[in-house]
Amino acid sequence: MIEARHLRVLRAVALTGSFSAAARELGCTQPAVSQQMKALEQSTGTPLLVRTGREMRLTQAGTALVRHASGILAGLTAAEEEIAAIAGLRAGRVRLVSFPSGSSTLVPGALAQMRAAHPGTEISLVEAEPPRSVEMLRDGECEIALAFRYPDVRGSDPAVGAEWEDLVVRPLLTDRLIGVVPEGHRLAGAERIGITDLAEEPWIAGCPRCRRHLVEVCESAGFTPRIDFATDDYPAVFGLVGAGLGVAVMPELALESVRPKGARVVPVEPAVHREIVALTLPDLARVPAVDAMLDKLAGTAGR
Repeated sequence: MIEARHLRVLRAVALTGSFSAAARELGCTQPAVSQQMKALEQSTGTPLLVRTGREMRLTQAGTALVRHASGILAGLTAAEEEIAAIAGLRAGRVRLVSFPSGSSTLVPGALAQMRAAHPGTEISLVEAEPPRSVEMLRDGECEIALAFRYPDVRGSDPAVGAEWEDLVVRPLLTDRLIGVVPEGHRLAGAERIGITDLAEEPWIAGCPRCRRHLVEVCESAGFTPRIDFATDDYPAVFGLVGAGLGVAVMPELALESVRPKGARVVPVEPAVHREIVALTLPDLARVPAVDAMLDKLAGTAGR
């Protein structure tokens, strides 16, 4: 295997014409230059230099290797500089995937802080709900995925605790679910309600994961919800509830970016929370730009 340090020595010998001059150029000893040239010739399996008295000239193989050495060493120097820039957060890339309510609340402040602190880092954002966002992370389509999960209401799903076991999990916050009813609803002015108080109501449900959790919570309370509409767009949920088409439960986080019109929010008992986290792969967690972005997300969540 040809080593870069040997190529540097060969190029110095070719430029200076001797081992001793090359040693002075490289800041090392003449025996060190001789040893490295011997090692390079052993690696290539052919003589690279012809020694005639005090003169040193390249063989055909040596001439070819010196010709390639310049490009190789220039490429290595460029690579080293680029890696140093990435390690020093003067460059780099972070592709972020987030679910919608996270995109409108947690992500903007974190992105603004990251861009201000590290303007050379390229940042992008696309939206996807879990588990799709987690699949994108594992497939190499992003460096960080914002995701959430609900507790196992029935206590029978081991996947709830295992779905992220191969990932680095940065906890961000715990988000409580709240009830949403039309303004004229009989429970619109209540300080809190039980989930069973809504047993006979038509429901508007969210994304597949949220919908599945809603059904589990309701069935654990003794009824199966009648889901008339399903959408993962929170403004649409509020619009449907405000139009008197049903009731819903939704994360408090969603209220930060949506102004309910024609709908009222009421706390629901027993309290149900979802865990919101930032996920990345173990190797990616050591990349400076990714680590910095995780810190910004955690800081924004703890605001």
